[in-house]
Parts: sequence; structure tokens; C-alpha cells
Amino acid sequence: MSAPLVDIRNVSHRFGQLPVLKNVSLAIEPGSYTILLGPSGSGKTTLLSILGGFVTPSEGKVFIRGADCTAVPPARRPTTTVFQDYALFPHMSVGGNVGFGLRMQGVDGATRAAKAREALALVGLAAAFDKKPHQLSGGQRQRVALARALVIEPAVLLLDEPLGALDLKLRRQMQDELKAIQKRVGTAFVHVTHDQEEAMALADHCVVMNDGRIEDEGSPERVYARPKTRFSATFMGESTIVAGKAGASRDGRVTVTTELGPISLPGASTVGAALALAIRPEHLVLGDTKGDVALGTAKVSDVVFQGSFKRVLATSVQDPALQFMAKAPASAIVQPGDTTAVSCNAQDIILLAD
Repeated sequence: MSAPLVDIRNVSHRFGQLPVLKNVSLAIEPGSYTILLGPSGSGKTTLLSILGGFVTPSEGKVFIRGADCTAVPPARRPTTTVFQDYALFPHMSVGGNVGFGLRMQGVDGATRAAKAREALALVGLAAAFDKKPHQLSGGQRQRVALARALVIEPAVLLLDEPLGALDLKLRRQMQDELKAIQKRVGTAFVHVTHDQEEAMALADHCVVMNDGRIEDEGSPERVYARPKTRFSATFMGESTIVAGKAGASRDGRVTVTTELGPISLPGASTVGAALALAIRPEHLVLGDTKGDVALGTAKVSDVVFQGSFKRVLATSVQDPALQFMAKAPASAIVQPGDTTAVSCNAQDIILLAD
């Protein structure tokens, strides 16, 4: 098996006495689109800054292409960074902005201009070469920043919340464009966001961070469908969490005791161990059509129409501390105050150590 393009080994970092990264190890493969996903304070931006050379970790090593880059400054490592504010020079033309990194490398003017035009064509802005940044829209400026980063052909392109300043429609459009550009150029992208939908739209490698640690990582499909931790189950999409304790395990199944009654699931656990059952909103069934696991009844507290579905919040009658989050069909007749049966299928319940 070939060595990873980026190998982050046992990295920890402190700001003063405050630990912000705690023994983080991460491998990034060539040509991958990696998303660092997590809430504010999870350490994702610090990890990106360490990868870009803007911060030297308190402990641990960073290898890129097999070379120890832990203490190498940003300008001398094979990475470039696209920041949220784009940081374009307002007095320079778009072509001058894109060619600036090549200019710093001593590339002659004719070669700079040719490469800048190629990079702008790659991001769909071939006609903007002679314009100034203020003449462009927010989405176009974002693409100029991307072209400027790609033109120097980095081994790894780092993106720090690059779509955060864009409106929802433009952000979704740019997600599609970013993914398409990454596939065309084949450069490894490492992208920081707190937006779960953005992570699922872009990543082929999703890294969920919390409190300075990696909680979960893998394909977005696996992290969503079978999260490894309770935090991952509630941050990478929503989940209803049912607390329970493990009972007897037999024939590859474990009986979990909950406030809603015993639930038998595939798996095994130590008797008495605290467990959590996570159920995604699309797997909860409301009303008379029942799954094979009955979850009692619930009183509907809120219904939000979201186009293709209705988001339903309902409080369990059997366990008032439990709130169900369900996706009902857009045509479903459900409203606050209704009492409804709740169920799901055993195969859709995610069993987690609590």
C-alpha cells in the first residue's frame, strides 16, 4: 500500500495552557476531497493552520509527500490556502492576482500570464483576466482565489470555510463547481466547514472533530449511516437518541432495556453497559404504518414544511424527556397537538456505546 500524501502523526497543540488539539493522527490520500467538520472550538481550523504551516504544533509531526514539513513555513511547503475572505489585491487585475504566487517564485511575465489565463479558464472566468476584483460577484471572487491557489500546482489545496460568505443558492452552486474542479485537476483538497450538508455534498473523506479530537472519519455515506460515536450521530445530520442498558446477548443480538421497553438489535455488549440508540429522522415512522420496533406514542409539538418533506418534532408520551425528530412526506396530514404512534425498523437503529 502506497504512503499517504499527508500523514499527520500524534499532533497536539496548546494556546497558552488551553489544549486545542489532542493527539490527532490523520492520513490524507492523493486526489481525495477531505472535509474537516465540527463545531466552533473543535480544533478543525487549528489543524488546517498546522497543515498549511501557519502554526507549528506543540507536539507531533506533519509529513507531506514523505517529507517532514512540521516546521517548514507556508511559502516553502507544497500547500496553498484559500481563505474565507479571499484576500485578493484590489489594485491588481484578476490576472495579476492569479499570477501573484508565480511572480513570487520568479516566473517570467509571459509565462505567468499564460498560466493565469489557463487557471481562470479552469474555473470558468477566462473573460475576467483584465477586470478588477471589485467588478466581480462574491462567487466570482471565490473562483479567482481558487485559481490563484491552483496555478502554482500545490500538492494539497487547503480551504478555510471558503463558502461561508456566500448566500445559500450561490453556496450550493459553488459546492458543485468545487467538486467538479477538484475532480478535473486531481489535487487533494482539505476543506474546513461546520456545515453538515456541505460536507456530505463535497467530501469523499469526512473527518468529524470535537473538543480537539477526531470523533469519526470515513466516507460521508458510512459516517452518516453508521456513525461511531454519539457526537458523530448528532452532528453529522440529526438523530433521535434513546438511552438504554445492555441486557443479555444471544445469537448475535443484544437486548437493550429502554424507557420505551426492551429492544432487540444485532450486536453484542457487556450486560449492564450504557448504550445509546440513534435513529435518523427519515427512519422514524409516524402513524398506523408501523416498523418492526414499536417506540410508543408521541405528541407532536412542531411541524415545519421544508419542500420535499415535513420536519416533525414530537415528545414521547412514555418518556417525556425524549424528543423524536422525524421526516414525514410533504403530503402527510400532521399538525401540532396530534398524538401519533412512533416506530422504526430494527435494521435502521444505530447501536452506540454511550
